[in-house]
Amino acid sequence: MLDTLRMLILDSQESRLDTGVPRRLQIQTVSGKATVCMGVRRSGKSTYMLQIIERLLASGVPRQNIMHLNLFDDRLHALRSHNLGLITEAYYSLHPEKKNSETVHFFFDEIQSVPGWEPFIDRLMRTEQCEVYLTGSSARMLSKEIATQMRGRALSWELFPFSFREFLDGRSVEAGDALSTKQRLGVRRAFDDYWDTGGFPEVMNVNKALRVKTHQEYLNAILFRDLVERHDISHPRAASDLSHWLIDNTASLYSINGLTGYLKSLGHKVPKTTVSQYVEWFEDAYFLFTVRLFDASLSRSHANPKKIYCIDHSLVTSVSSGVLRNAGHLLENLVFVALRRVNPSVYYYRTRTGRQVDFVVPVRSGVPHLYQVCESMADPQTKKREVTAVAEAMAELGTESATIVTRGDSQQIAVERGTITVMPAWRFLLDRPDPTD
Repeated sequence: MLDTLRMLILDSQESRLDTGVPRRLQIQTVSGKATVCMGVRRSGKSTYMLQIIERLLASGVPRQNIMHLNLFDDRLHALRSHNLGLITEAYYSLHPEKKNSETVHFFFDEIQSVPGWEPFIDRLMRTEQCEVYLTGSSARMLSKEIATQMRGRALSWELFPFSFREFLDGRSVEAGDALSTKQRLGVRRAFDDYWDTGGFPEVMNVNKALRVKTHQEYLNAILFRDLVERHDISHPRAASDLSHWLIDNTASLYSINGLTGYLKSLGHKVPKTTVSQYVEWFEDAYFLFTVRLFDASLSRSHANPKKIYCIDHSLVTSVSSGVLRNAGHLLENLVFVALRRVNPSVYYYRTRTGRQVDFVVPVRSGVPHLYQVCESMADPQTKKREVTAVAEAMAELGTESATIVTRGDSQQIAVERGTITVMPAWRFLLDRPDPTD
């Protein structure tokens, strides 16, 4: 194993850095703390680590002072918690002059694939002169283990698939605050492409058939690696059937009782507690997201039905049956991901008369932001329904502004409480801040 580690370390130090499209997430390192990057599989975490390495090299850090290991590499399958110390032994046997004299930057991809990694990282940071960077595909596992084992020695960051602005960067499409007519047309054409392809980096420039196949493989990997294998699930078919129902019902309400009854109708004898765990594990993997009702009472918020969203709207079209999916729900999913990318807490709202507003984003310093999603406001009845719901929510929550996101409509609507801004999705996405703004 020691020889294998030395070989992998040397290979990584000699390899060309394939850094891809620069990401707009700006991780800030803090002395004495590990930097943790979490996100769904294939979102670009490893490539982002290479971008950080590139910046370190540009700042003058020698290549020998950087060690990068992917712990999901099958050649490291025998590496377990009791012999993780072999990693530092291998590195310092190659570069003994660095020990206790120069800062070494350790990068570990998919750290959660090695059980018991936390004490090793904690010990590494206490005993060596180093900076540590970690990536992982499990939100709860990483955050839970970091909180309990590393005693405040880590800061976590989330990396999602490409935002629309990152997609534009990858296509070399200019999109400043003020757009010329030509630039506006370019951005709108790019949005049509983004609508079709979604944000996963690997499918950005492939044809539809290959994109669908790749998305389906992503779902299989998440199902069997992040659920079945990681949690030793005894009913893998039930988990698979559940995932497809949730994807088919993207942007819709669900309850654990309803999900349990659905699985029972398919012949799966899975208790409610297990179904609840399945949903939590999908969330852990950054694949599905649950949105609760915005309510001052936490118990009422938890007791009411929840809404489900997927990490990528295009992945939904690739893996769903298509029977229950509609373009309005896909647009709502796209808006949710854009909001969730920079806001850890996103809710939906129900007015006192029972009307629903798709998203409420709490703001620490003031009243919450309200967002409604409507594919088109052309129909007068649809417009009246959506505006009435938003206006009621504005009055109840005390906010003077709200946003309705559409596919193409743009206008300002005055209501009793204030103003509702109707804007096309491409403009809404351009206006989103980067995660560190």
